[in-house]
Amino acid sequence: MAYAHGRGVVTAAVTALVLAVTALPVHAEPRDPWVRAWGGNGAGQLGNGTLVPQQTPAGVQGLARADVRELAAGGGNDTNSFAVALLDDGTVQSWGGNSSGQLGDGTTVGRPFPAAVALSGVSDIAAGLNSASALRGGRVLAWGDNAFGQLGNGSAEASPRPAAVQSLNKVSDIESGCYHSLALREDGTVWTWGRNQFGQLGLGSTIDRNTPRRVPGLTDVVEVSAGCNHSLARTADGTVKAWGYNSNGQLGNDSTEHESAPVDVQHLTDVAHIYAAGYHSFAVLDDGQVRAWGWNGAGHLGDGSTVSRTTPVPVPGLTDVTALAGGYNHTLAVLADGSVLAWGENTLGQLGDGTTTNSPTPVTALPPGSGTTRVAVSKVFRTSYAY
Repeated sequence: MAYAHGRGVVTAAVTALVLAVTALPVHAEPRDPWVRAWGGNGAGQLGNGTLVPQQTPAGVQGLARADVRELAAGGGNDTNSFAVALLDDGTVQSWGGNSSGQLGDGTTVGRPFPAAVALSGVSDIAAGLNSASALRGGRVLAWGDNAFGQLGNGSAEASPRPAAVQSLNKVSDIESGCYHSLALREDGTVWTWGRNQFGQLGLGSTIDRNTPRRVPGLTDVVEVSAGCNHSLARTADGTVKAWGYNSNGQLGNDSTEHESAPVDVQHLTDVAHIYAAGYHSFAVLDDGQVRAWGWNGAGHLGDGSTVSRTTPVPVPGLTDVTALAGGYNHTLAVLADGSVLAWGENTLGQLGDGTTTNSPTPVTALPPGSGTTRVAVSKVFRTSYAY
């Protein structure tokens, strides 16, 4: 990660920041007003002015939870991880690694605290591995890495500033995988672009696309979600479709074969929300229960095992779930009482329980009454957020 004045000066500056930042607690109190973050922090993605990892939730510098409409986190290692926050006033802030211009500020200089992106009127955001996007007036803007056409602007040139995605309007929701993007239009159709090595664009091929294409045969979609190399869609009739990478069973169709066109996720009914994690997937049902499938090597499905699942299985004892987020090999969930639970790998403290011990079943990161309603996780890394 590059900083403006060289490594030595940066180290000194960061040390000074650690000593000087007294407005934020070292460990966030359950009811403090800040967005909370914990886990890996080598790129400053915790947003607290330091590069020090954090094993318990702590405040993001100057970012009040009540002001944040949405938070998206990207990055695949501890030098490029970053976060983007959409505020209630339609403006955007970003922080963390910036080697590909993923902070959207026109530079490739990282920063360990939030600062403004030159955008307004934004209604939705998404973060990929080294890129990000924003929805404004039904049109998509994107910035950062573009090696696979994930900026959707017809080129492979990276852009450190927001640039328009081509030929796409009336968009209601955007999602990003590692190197591909999904857009849900108001008419219930899904459009995709970017990397397509495993068929994650759902177009029936494995050809990368640098401009959006409509996913054939997919209609009446009400929700989309993107894993690293796979995609999910929930339709109005409650059917969940999946496509893309499937070596770990993350498509939920009782197979480990990649699929370049949508297939049905098996054994799912009454689905309220879908969540594609790095290499695993979740569905929250109408009654607040959770179903999980896909890779489970670190216990991040939460079923008490480390066995990967090719079809959805219940997450025992997990009820009243209102929001969920999964990264590379850990998962977060918010319950109706405001508590935040976490499970899976914990090598950098990303479970937030004050340890570095993995857990194949949920542990408590934040207690009931924390004020949290949503969570986010870096795309395929080890950093967590609650807001």
